[in-house]
Amino acid sequence: MLLELTHDLNPHQAYRIKKLKRQLERAETYEEWKSIALKLDEESGAQEWKYDNSSPYFDAEIISHRLTLLRRYRSQARTVDLIYILREGFTYDVANIGHPMLFTQTYLGTKKLIEDYIEEVSESLAFIASESCENLSLKEKLSFFENCEKAYGQPALMFSGGATLGLFHSGVCKALIEQDLMPKVLSGSSAGAIMTGMLGVATPSEVTEILRGDHFYSEAFHFRSLRQLIKENGGFADVRYLKKFLVENLGDITFEEAYKKSGLDINVTVAPYDSSQDARIMNKYTSPDLLVWSAVLASCAVPILFPPVRLTSKRYDGVHTPYLANTRWVDGSVRSDFPQERMSRLYNLNYSIASQVNPHIVPFMQKDEERYRKDLLSWPQKIIRKQGKLLAMGAMDFTRNRMGRVPAVQRLLDHGYGIIDQRYYGNVNIIGNYSLKHYQYMLQNPKPHLFKLLQQEGERATWPKISSIETHARIGKTIQHCLEVLRSPLNMARLTAQDYAEA
Repeated sequence: MLLELTHDLNPHQAYRIKKLKRQLERAETYEEWKSIALKLDEESGAQEWKYDNSSPYFDAEIISHRLTLLRRYRSQARTVDLIYILREGFTYDVANIGHPMLFTQTYLGTKKLIEDYIEEVSESLAFIASESCENLSLKEKLSFFENCEKAYGQPALMFSGGATLGLFHSGVCKALIEQDLMPKVLSGSSAGAIMTGMLGVATPSEVTEILRGDHFYSEAFHFRSLRQLIKENGGFADVRYLKKFLVENLGDITFEEAYKKSGLDINVTVAPYDSSQDARIMNKYTSPDLLVWSAVLASCAVPILFPPVRLTSKRYDGVHTPYLANTRWVDGSVRSDFPQERMSRLYNLNYSIASQVNPHIVPFMQKDEERYRKDLLSWPQKIIRKQGKLLAMGAMDFTRNRMGRVPAVQRLLDHGYGIIDQRYYGNVNIIGNYSLKHYQYMLQNPKPHLFKLLQQEGERATWPKISSIETHARIGKTIQHCLEVLRSPLNMARLTAQDYAEA
């Protein structure tokens, strides 16, 4: 899973490491996993790597210099200089400290210098927000932290499609929520849209109940008989059963109402059946009156499995009306499984967490160690992957030019082109570990044993990423905490009184 250090191990050390790895695979909670992972890092000597600042992946000199200045200015209460230095490098990957390869050498944490730097930035921000910082007024502090919030941005969690395998996403959510690392911006396609919708229409207190799984147990997949397939148009599965499941669980709630209820910015990807049009993300900005269940149903309408569907809005008086009445919609993951770029414009994202379980994508996903390798031995694989993609797209272009007049062929080729030409990675990637048995689960209706199995797989896939996510999130969470303190009712009353006195 992680890169091993190359120093020699004696047989007794090798045995202990092998034993710890077996224990790690059987860990039942993150606390247990973390304890074993720490022992593994110590036993293997990986901790030594953390204290060596040399690395081709980040600029240690810049971070060391900034760390020295921050410590000095904070200890001397030089607030103006402290703010100047903070503003100078206000991004989660300053000097490339967010590079994925910095989180592959150890099970827990990264370079000690990076950890110390993030800790010091957080301490410096907390000092500025505290009463100990007397150089700034409350209004000036609020202005500073509001600018920090805009400059630093926020994370997003993106759920892929994957039919019943999407239950994996519940484990990702459970692991992140338990560590208080759950982003406020979510997106989902197909099965991922169900997870997004479930969280988006729930109050914070209801989320725990959702992650227990009871809401997922349903006959959502109901396959039609051969007689029905011959007699009627549509896909192999009956969309009415899926619609009933979604209406029961997502209710009569629009995207705008969902945000007011949950406080989460949810985004559901859908694609027009007419492949000449681009995929869209539905949310409180682009489609505030659209019913969440309707968007999720469209996002689940996998071509061939389900027929294209129409969308439904809720008018100001509660009456349901068609949304773009002449347009039919299908699964958004066909053309935009992870709409990271479009969400970045709306939500000021700084990094993304991708939960990927799409069965036609996972086997081709690379680990960070493989993606970012630069040695000569990695070149053949990189060339093959790149040329393979170009050849596949070229073959589809060739076929489209000769058979593109047949609508069914044109649509199939457009969908295939969209699948191959997408980006399936986030900044942090949580990927399902598949065997052949997983493909048997794909179109099974969720049962308690299957939910528990896939949720546990999601949790265990997330635990090795917690260190990376914590590192990325620490400064952003500190900014949020400082703003909450500064915006407390007592401080707001004090600020109002000051404004009144000045007037």
